[in-house]
Amino acid sequence: MGKRGEGTTAERVDRATEAFVTHRNLLFTVAYEMLGSATDAEDVLQETWLRWAGVDPGGVREERAYLVRIVTRLALDRLRALGRRKESYVGPWLPEPLLTAPDVAEDVELAESVSMAMLLVLETLTPTERAVFVLREVFDLDYEDIAEAVDKNPAAVRQIARRARAHVAARRPRGTVSPAETRAVIQAFQRAVETGDLQRLLDILAPDVVALSDGGGVRRAIPRPIRGAERVARLLATGWYRRDAARSLEPVQVNGSPGLLVRLDGELDGVLALRIDHGRVTGLYHVRNPEKLSCVGRETSVSR
Repeated sequence: MGKRGEGTTAERVDRATEAFVTHRNLLFTVAYEMLGSATDAEDVLQETWLRWAGVDPGGVREERAYLVRIVTRLALDRLRALGRRKESYVGPWLPEPLLTAPDVAEDVELAESVSMAMLLVLETLTPTERAVFVLREVFDLDYEDIAEAVDKNPAAVRQIARRARAHVAARRPRGTVSPAETRAVIQAFQRAVETGDLQRLLDILAPDVVALSDGGGVRRAIPRPIRGAERVARLLATGWYRRDAARSLEPVQVNGSPGLLVRLDGELDGVLALRIDHGRVTGLYHVRNPEKLSCVGRETSVSR
């Protein structure tokens, strides 16, 4: 009897492990889109596994929905705690950037959902609105499964979804930009920054461009948003924060879109992600906080 019990337990663990591994990238993406932090998303995944390992898969009707429900509840708890931490954050807070595979850009909806611009839009939602929006609009879960994940009834979830959708629609990128056009803008931006060409920068930047810089109180950064093409162009053309350093820019895929790694004197100093609307840069997000650069040394897999 003991051997048979051990075998049954082993089989159950194997099945649970297989299901978790199958959906791991999706679960990470859900947690990341809710939290804007890869570090916190990984912590949530570890907690999700511990809870999932104690569940009998035989009693689970649909493994994907069940796992998403666990990760959503844990991410909601973490999101509320993060909100308290952000209140005391030094300077502007930006999401933790990811290096993503080039093929992520081919899934336009996924690429937009993990973009720095969209993650900042999601920051303006309440935790429950954010969870509902992500689960419905990005991962296409039905209202009943979402209701179980956020502890609401389906009718309430539908109302929350409508409210969140309208809120995001008013703030999301204004125009669809093809990957080829995005690459062209990034390349032109890189050349203009490297040469300090003020006029070229003015041509690339939208009149209402906003630049944000996140140093986390550890590295020098812009203490508040800078608005307007002329002010942002002059900041970029005059060497940013350290004129005595040799700066280089390396094209990479950042959160589903072309971006730039910034190196000073050969050392990784930060990540630049851009929001592009109608062929011009409308948002510039510069992450320098060392605690947020741990995921830019390797590609992170995201999926729906």
